[in-house]
Order: sequence, then C-alpha cells, then structure tokens
Amino acid sequence: MAEPPPDARSVQQLRDAAAACQGCDLYREATQTVFGDGAEHPRLMLIGEQPGDQEDLQGKPFVGPAGRLLDKALEEAGIDRRGVYLTNAVKHFRFTMRGKRRLHEKPNAGQVRACRPWLEAEIAVVRPGTLVLLGATAAQAVMGPDFRVSKQRGEVLESPFGIPALATVHPSSILRATDAESREAALQSLIDDLRVARQHA
Repeated sequence: MAEPPPDARSVQQLRDAAAACQGCDLYREATQTVFGDGAEHPRLMLIGEQPGDQEDLQGKPFVGPAGRLLDKALEEAGIDRRGVYLTNAVKHFRFTMRGKRRLHEKPNAGQVRACRPWLEAEIAVVRPGTLVLLGATAAQAVMGPDFRVSKQRGEVLESPFGIPALATVHPSSILRATDAESREAALQSLIDDLRVARQHA
C-alpha cells in the first residue's frame, strides 16, 4: 500500500507515488489512478467525487461529459480552466458493469477515507486560495460526514485545511436532470456558485 511521500513538493511526485496505491479495493478493477491536474498554486481548486469512465481511460480528471459541462460553467462564470486545479476525493473509478457499459457507482465511506491522505497531500502541495467542492462526496470528504450541500451550498466557509471552501453540485447531477428546463436552471445555479468562489478567491 503506497502512501503520500511526506516530503512531496510537487503534484508529479504525488502522482507518481499514487500510481501504486492499493489503499482500498478500487485499484483492482480501475484502469489507473487518476490524480489531479492543473495550475500550480491556483486561486481555485475544484474537487469532485471520483473519476468517471473517460477519466479512468485517459488518466485525467474531468475529461468526460461532466467535465465538458464544467468547462461551460467555468467559462460562463469568467474562470479560465487553465488557471484552476482539478481533482477528485477518490482517485480510482468505482463502477458496476451493465452489459458492456461501466456505470458509475458512488464510492463508500471506507474508500473515501482511504484516499483522504492523498487529498490532504495534494492540497498541501497545490496551496489553492479557495476550495470548490463539487457534490456531496467531495464536500463530506473535506468538511466531514455531517456536512450537507443542500443546506450550505454557495456559502464560503472555513475548511479544516484552513482554506476557504464553497460547496456546490457536481456537474454530473445536472446531466441527470429530467428535462431541458431543469438542466438549464441547475447549470445556472452552478455558474452562480462558481462566480461566488471566483470573487472570493
């Protein structure tokens, strides 16, 4: 079982070490560890739940459908994706097979806990101005298991890392909206939250 090197000074050092992580069972089925990617010491660090199918195959965060929607939201919010850092609370893809398709399955509490040292090390190295927590899994991984996005969404709060944090929805939840009107409203709410984070960072 690999652990973050205590003297890590770069994301690349952490990424290299995480490639061998067997801290939970997810490494057995996943294609690879998907570590964070983006700007060094950015104003914003966006944390999602876990890699999806495309992220698992390509080895980069937020490159699938949810990532494309996030790109759109960032652009609308006046945030350059090249200037932020993107990562996930869990670094391996958890899925169930449905025929030939790999369908996302939410990571359990033990898997989130096993990955927390990597997230802590990542935050320490990246040193972002503000954390943006995308969805319940990411928010609870950072703020604790009792945190509820539905109650404190869009508020700038102090995180246990001593870095301001703002929780909002994960873009994948917008893709699951049942109709175009709901999707558009949910996307606009995400854009509004991202603007708050940008203004605070």
